[in-house]
Amino acid sequence: MTDPVGLISASGGAHDPRRAIRTPEAQDPSAPSFKDALLANLNEANRLQQEATRAVEDLQTGQRQDVENVLLATTKADNAFKMLQALRNRMMEAYDEIKQMRT
Repeated sequence: MTDPVGLISASGGAHDPRRAIRTPEAQDPSAPSFKDALLANLNEANRLQQEATRAVEDLQTGQRQDVENVLLATTKADNAFKMLQALRNRMMEAYDEIKQMRT
C-alpha cells in the first residue's frame, strides 16, 4: 500500500501527529501557497463552466452535433463545482470549529 500523503512512517508504524506539524521554515519556498492553489482551482472551474456553457449553446444553435462531448463538458464543470463547494464547506466547518475554541 502506498502512502501518498505521508501519514505512515517509513518504519511501517503508526502516524505520529507531532511530526505532521510543519513550521514555515520547513516548507518548500517554491511550492505554491494555499491562496495560489485555491485561485488556480477557481480559475479552472470557471474555465470548465465557460466551456460547458459554450458547448450547450453550440448544440442548441446547431453548430455542434456531438452530444457526448457536450455531456462530458457539463459533467466536468459540475464535478469541478462540486469539489469547490465541498472545499468551501470544509473551510467553513474549520472556521466554525476555530471560533468555538476557547483561548
